[in-house]
Amino acid sequence: MTQRPRAVLAFGPPSLVGRIFSPEALGRITAVLDVDVARVVTDTGSGLVSSTAGTARQALADAEVLLAGWGAPRITVDDAPNLRAVLYAGGVAATCLDDPAAHAARGVVAANARAVNAVPVAEYTLATILLANKRAWAAEREFRAARRLPDREQEPANLGNYRRTVGIVGASQVGRRVMELLRPFDLDVVVWSPELDDESAEALGARCGTLDEVAAQSDVLSLHQPAIPETDGQIDARVLALLPDGATVINTARGSVVDEGALVAELRTGRISAVLDVTEPEPPAPDGELWDLPNVVLTPHIAGSAGGELHRIGDLVAAEAERYAASEPFAHPDDLGVPHA
Repeated sequence: MTQRPRAVLAFGPPSLVGRIFSPEALGRITAVLDVDVARVVTDTGSGLVSSTAGTARQALADAEVLLAGWGAPRITVDDAPNLRAVLYAGGVAATCLDDPAAHAARGVVAANARAVNAVPVAEYTLATILLANKRAWAAEREFRAARRLPDREQEPANLGNYRRTVGIVGASQVGRRVMELLRPFDLDVVVWSPELDDESAEALGARCGTLDEVAAQSDVLSLHQPAIPETDGQIDARVLALLPDGATVINTARGSVVDEGALVAELRTGRISAVLDVTEPEPPAPDGELWDLPNVVLTPHIAGSAGGELHRIGDLVAAEAERYAASEPFAHPDDLGVPHA
């Protein structure tokens, strides 16, 4: 029988292992990798711990495969001299490596779960877009206050999702997935991304525009750009002022991509609304206006994988473990030699 590659788990806290991996996924992993699923590396310093007897430090030193995820310590080349692969249950495998380029230079390969973590974010965004165009949250508040049905003769002509315009900022994996999910609807989708040209946008079911053009046309502006220096405060007072009256800003990217002061100033007027799953800081300051503005919906960073959705990540990692053990290329490779934002 072929010897299984030795592997070790690195998460913080260790309870994440049980949340991410179903018993079936762990069974698939242990069938192809020699790993003690009860031993979890949480610290590479003197406080290195293991939930079972034995030396976690030695397990890391012997490991050919690192199964890591959120909260994992940063692993150095010295910590894991025999490392050959990183299977990361999250967005960027380099997150758990002290010097990703050094590992890459030694031939370490990696896979990540970014693609499947994009799925629930895109689903949340789709639901929010459709509800925003129906003015669902405002209608709920008004209905609760009035305790009677609204006068249909007074409802705005632009209510609903027929032939409305959705603007997408950033053709990230989430942004692309959102555009795919929007295809069945009678919506006009316009996208701004430095990565796209007219042809590639059309292939996604959208049309290209500049950031200003996208903002000026959008009944809903959905943000999916990365949090990098170039996007810090990118959605500023100038961009927000371009939005049509009644527009909604949806942010499932990072709070830093929005100039919060400018957003609050625009929201105070009542001219636009916002649905914010992320803010900067997170959560908003206790005395921040976002908590009290009636045209703001705040959700506590729930768009990403949560609850049973985490098993989708575990299943992907299990599949990549099977590919590695079979000497097959990863389906979701992560290039450790490329810097990540």
